[in-house]
Amino acid sequence: MAPDPQRSLFAADALLPGGWARNVLVQWDAAGRITGVACGSSDAAPLAGVPQAPGPLLAGMPNLHSHAFQRAFAGLTEYRTAGQDSFWSWREHMYRFAASITPEQLEAIATWLYVEMLEAGYTAVCEFHYLHHDRGGRPYADGATLSLALLRAARTAGIGITLLPALYQSSGFGGQPPRAQQARFIRSTDDMLSLLERLAPAAQAQGAALGLAPHSLRAVAPDSLRAALQGLASLIPQAPIHIHIAEQTQEVDDCLAWSGQRPVQWLLEHAPVDARWCLVHATHMTPHEYAAAARTGAVAGICPSTEANLGDGIFDMPLWLQHGGRWGLGSDSHACVNAAEELLLLEYGQRLVRRQRNLLANAAQPETASAMTLQALQGGAQAAGRPIGGLAPGQQADLVVLDAQHAALRELPAHRMLSAHVFGSPRSAGIDSTWVAGVRRTSRGRHALHETAARAFVAARSAILAAQ
Repeated sequence: MAPDPQRSLFAADALLPGGWARNVLVQWDAAGRITGVACGSSDAAPLAGVPQAPGPLLAGMPNLHSHAFQRAFAGLTEYRTAGQDSFWSWREHMYRFAASITPEQLEAIATWLYVEMLEAGYTAVCEFHYLHHDRGGRPYADGATLSLALLRAARTAGIGITLLPALYQSSGFGGQPPRAQQARFIRSTDDMLSLLERLAPAAQAQGAALGLAPHSLRAVAPDSLRAALQGLASLIPQAPIHIHIAEQTQEVDDCLAWSGQRPVQWLLEHAPVDARWCLVHATHMTPHEYAAAARTGAVAGICPSTEANLGDGIFDMPLWLQHGGRWGLGSDSHACVNAAEELLLLEYGQRLVRRQRNLLANAAQPETASAMTLQALQGGAQAAGRPIGGLAPGQQADLVVLDAQHAALRELPAHRMLSAHVFGSPRSAGIDSTWVAGVRRTSRGRHALHETAARAFVAARSAILAAQ
């Protein structure tokens, strides 16, 4: 049977889960799920009318960690306000900004962010959402108001989403009372479970996944964590679970003072950590913690541009991989919104620490960009809880096509084009188009809503800044 031109794409070169392949025909069904990936196809009569990718074909990258509202103040905290500026002083800026956002502004910010993501090679996002209440810290009449704004933004932009409402209850280890600046974040465990029930139909209607994000060990007490996980298991047994962990050395010190254990150590001994979990950052671990965490099958959520921007430190990726650890990429605070840029920063951070090169390549994939892309795809899909892990039957047709005519890529072999895209180009400029569930969302590097969404974003940001 001849391929349906509306549900197929031919590429001279494509990065499949097993590596690069020539003359690849990808087909999908009406739901946007890949039904076949044929290699060695020709461009002869059977492919007449089938669209042909103008460059190498990749699976779209999942972005496994996003706080959408923070995009609106990216770049606005780059000045010193303390004797020693740090994550903790940056957090005060974030609190002031978060205090001013309306639901309409959040939706505008998120819509523009998701458009940016699609233009930069991300086709799915895990939204770690902890802004729940109104500007006075009071619940909205509909407690799902801000969550629904994010779902609408994803639907408008056309990006896949895993929505992770964050459980946030205290300001520090041992159940310290929340600070006034955290009033918009606070929910009881029962209220959080009710929110998930409320959101489930809306998420299902647009093909979104729904999970839970215990914000951090400092923000959720042990009893609450246990109750939330039990309640989640009853509601959505396979739901993804994301948590900030061991991001800052002060967090490690505070956890030791509270429990006598380091954060990752405590979590592994007191929670049922498994492949549903994403350990976001996990920057400061001992060698034993790296080994133990990797054994659980959990994904490490690495956010290189944010970790650099906030001065967090550098995750030991070679050690994690030595133990068979899985990982994915997130843009977190969105100081950078570019999948290739995150890959570059991840590899460069490892080089700076170890004074070696091409540390994330391996025997199966000696090309560093190809190796990192495949690893991040698999880990990101696992963390998202959605079938978006690569170009294979059963996976969603989330696609990225590189621009083979871009000067940085032109006349190179396909695997070298990907390397040039990551390490030798303006990065997003090397992308021709992105597709989500078989629907083209960007063409020639630009989303149809680019100008409209940008204007709404700028207006929202200006109003927020004027209100501070």
